[in-house]
Amino acid sequence: MPEPMMSHESASSLPITHLDAGPSTPRDAAAVTVVVMGPEGARERDDWIVAEEPLEIRAGGPGQKATSVAVTMRTPGADPELAVGFLYTEGLIASCAEVVTAKPLNERPGRAACNIIEVALSRPFDGSALKRNFFATSSCGVCGKATLEQVAVRCAPVEAGPVIGRSVLISLPEVLRGAQTVFDRTGGLHAAGLFDADGRLLALREDVGRHNAVDKLVGRALLDGLLPLSGRILLVSGRTSFEILQKAAVAGVPIVCAVSAPSTLAVSVAERLGITLVGFLRGASFNVYTHADRIDPRR
Repeated sequence: MPEPMMSHESASSLPITHLDAGPSTPRDAAAVTVVVMGPEGARERDDWIVAEEPLEIRAGGPGQKATSVAVTMRTPGADPELAVGFLYTEGLIASCAEVVTAKPLNERPGRAACNIIEVALSRPFDGSALKRNFFATSSCGVCGKATLEQVAVRCAPVEAGPVIGRSVLISLPEVLRGAQTVFDRTGGLHAAGLFDADGRLLALREDVGRHNAVDKLVGRALLDGLLPLSGRILLVSGRTSFEILQKAAVAGVPIVCAVSAPSTLAVSVAERLGITLVGFLRGASFNVYTHADRIDPRR
C-alpha cells in the first residue's frame, strides 16, 4: 500500500502533494531530441515529452484468480491509487475496508516496471458481473463502453457542502498551474487538484488523461479514509465531461471547476446530483452552470 498522501487528523492539516518531478519517478516523462523550426532556420535541441503507457487493472477476492477489469492509457505514477480510485468510481468497490493490497504484479527489486496492478479484496469479486472489459483511452475514459446505462453509477446527491467566495475560485487555476511539475517539463498533460473551502491546495495528481488524474485523487482519499469529500473543491484542467462529474459525484465532491467548457452530459449529471459546476474559470470571471447557491459573488 502506498504511503498516505493525506492525514487522518484533520482537513486543515492535509499536505500539498504531487507527483515527484525528480529522478525518482523517471517514467512520467521521456527525453527526446526535436528539430525546432522558426524564422531563423532549423536547430536541434533536447526536450521532454509526457509518458503514456497502458495500465491493466485486475481485482480478485480471497482464493480467487484476479480478474482483468480494464486497461487504461495513463501517465505512470500513483498507479495503485489509480486502480483503487477507478474501482471505486466505477462502483466495483464500496469502501477502503474492501482493499487488502493494491500493487504491481510480480513487483520485485531490480525488475522492470510493471504495467499491471492487482487489487486484492477482502471479499469475493464477481468478475462475471462485469458487462464489458473496456479499453479507456487517455482522452476519454468513457470510450469503449457499450451503453450509457453501463457507464452510469448509481449514487445519492452530494451533501450541501461549503459556500465559496468568488475570490477563492478565481485564485485556484494559478495555484494548480504552479504546482504542475510534470507539465512544466512536458507541457502535455492534465491535472486534477483538490482544494479546501479556503482555496488551499490539498492534493494534486497529473496524468495524460483527466479522468485518470481524478481517479488517482479519489483513490488516495479512499485509502486514507477521507471519503466523502463533502467539503472540497475539485479543479480539473481542460474541459469537464460526463465521466469527470460521475467520479466527483461518487466521491461526494460538491463543487467541480474547470478552466474550459463542460459537456451537456456533465451539466445534466451535475444538476441531477446537486453538484455546483463551474466552467471557463479563467482570470476574473467564470460561468456557473448548476447550483450557483454555493458561490458567493460578494466575497
